[in-house]
Amino acid sequence: MAKKVAVVTLGCPKNQVDSEVMAGFLAQNYSLTDSPEQADIIVVNTCTFIQSAKEESIETIFEMAGYKGSSKCHTLIATGCLAQRYGSELMQEIPELDGVLGTGNIDEIAAIVQAAEKKRTNLIKAGAPNFLHHELMPRKRSTPDYLAYVKVAEGCDNYCTYCVIPYVRGHFRSRSEESVIHEVQEMAAQGVKEIMVMAQDTTRFGQDLEGKLLLPRLIRRLAQIEGIEWIRLMYCYPERFTDELIETMRQEPKVCKYIDLPLQHADNKILKEMNRQGTIEQAEELIRKLRAAMPELTLRTTMITGFPGETEQEFETMVKFIQRVQFDRLGVFAYSQEENTPAGKREDQVPIEVRERRRDQMMQLQQDISWQRQQRWVNQIVTVLLEQRLPDGQWMGRTEGDAPEIDGQVYITQTSGQFPLHVGDMIKVRILEADSYDLIGEVVS
Repeated sequence: MAKKVAVVTLGCPKNQVDSEVMAGFLAQNYSLTDSPEQADIIVVNTCTFIQSAKEESIETIFEMAGYKGSSKCHTLIATGCLAQRYGSELMQEIPELDGVLGTGNIDEIAAIVQAAEKKRTNLIKAGAPNFLHHELMPRKRSTPDYLAYVKVAEGCDNYCTYCVIPYVRGHFRSRSEESVIHEVQEMAAQGVKEIMVMAQDTTRFGQDLEGKLLLPRLIRRLAQIEGIEWIRLMYCYPERFTDELIETMRQEPKVCKYIDLPLQHADNKILKEMNRQGTIEQAEELIRKLRAAMPELTLRTTMITGFPGETEQEFETMVKFIQRVQFDRLGVFAYSQEENTPAGKREDQVPIEVRERRRDQMMQLQQDISWQRQQRWVNQIVTVLLEQRLPDGQWMGRTEGDAPEIDGQVYITQTSGQFPLHVGDMIKVRILEADSYDLIGEVVS
């Protein structure tokens, strides 16, 4: 009987794709299980983006280590960004770990498991990671049948001064357009309706291959694939969001009128010190063009409070920007001081309590803005992708303005005598109520 392997994933959807690829390789020799307590081998795919992510990753490794001796587990492997960054330290500090695998070695997961069953093994290539998955690699998707993540590139060349991603993921490198197309065609054949197109910097796709931005062309080709209903763009940097991309989104009905546009700050001095490209005036002009082209657009961004040297005046500039622009969705992070980054080495660190106070102030402000923005959906008829039937007979789903695991839900009442509903159906719903995050509606017959 094949040994059982559990893959535990932390961090972003991009990391989830890596876990699915590793699971595909492991499934060739092992049996996969979702229950670590039932596993002979546990693989923890870690994150190291900010301090809280590192802490969660380490806590999870220790939690999984608890299964060694108390259940079937005899081999524990750490992979992902934390392993790439601190592999040797993890092996030294956590004796329960049998192996670590870097982000450049994902396709060697089976080899390290086999090696670590006999001897503690550290498998991290020197230099920048260069792994890039393609459509011929095995992959075991962990998402629902109707949803899939499509990672079109790996790595990052932006070198924001607060971020470690270029160091743990390597230089930006696009997959070939044909590789992406073939992968999505296979997904559609398996029943996938919604794809999340993403990279560390999605709008840069293709620039390293042909010297020009190819995301608009890729989207137009993806939209031709039968069975794909929603194409959602994530992690789109503003400086490479071209007029061609705007027009492609406007014209193509399969592209969700939803954009994740991480800005990180709204003061030009701070943006320059972050090594972010462009000015906030340019970003605001982009937002104006986006909303003019797609009035129904749902716009999400992220901001960082308490970047080194951030004054009350610079924070207030960001507050006024948020009040002026009125984003539908806003994620706010208190700055995380990461070692060996330019920002982390600065001596003018903002006290943690100030960073967190500013974050909380921003989130409170956004709650009121989100409530106001959500009211525009009341009495509108929208398409909803059904995801779950609730115990009380109601249904829960998402509109094209809601990314999975990130944004809100639509709670749907179904009256007796209506047509039967199923998970994965896309139905018409009339919105009756809205709060800051979720919508409530009824099925339109």
